Amino acid sequence: MPVDITFIDHQDVVRYFSHGKDRIFARTKAIIGRTVQNCHPPRSVHVVEELLADFKSGKKDSEDFWIKFRDKYVYIRYFAVRDEVGNYVGALEFTQNIDPIHAIEGEKRILS
Repeated sequence: MPVDITFIDHQDVVRYFSHGKDRIFARTKAIIGRTVQNCHPPRSVHVVEELLADFKSGKKDSEDFWIKFRDKYVYIRYFAVRDEVGNYVGALEFTQNIDPIHAIEGEKRILS
């Protein structure tokens, strides 16, 4: 898939990440079992904590960010994961290099 995926549980612990060959933010197996706050630069931890608080309270179900990172234009999407009755069970992070999308011009129709 052209996205990187990371899942954290309801206690902010990293439980899964995808292993794409072109992964944007490096991940090693050592992050499994660590809190997500320990996987971000100290200057952005307050943003992570605020977003997770909004997910846990139900104030938000998703949040999107886009940044320039090295030579890429990166789109980062966060989604609250809830059980069948709406309880927060964790969060998914989807990260994608959108340079190729950003460069699209004109149209391309199916089967063209």
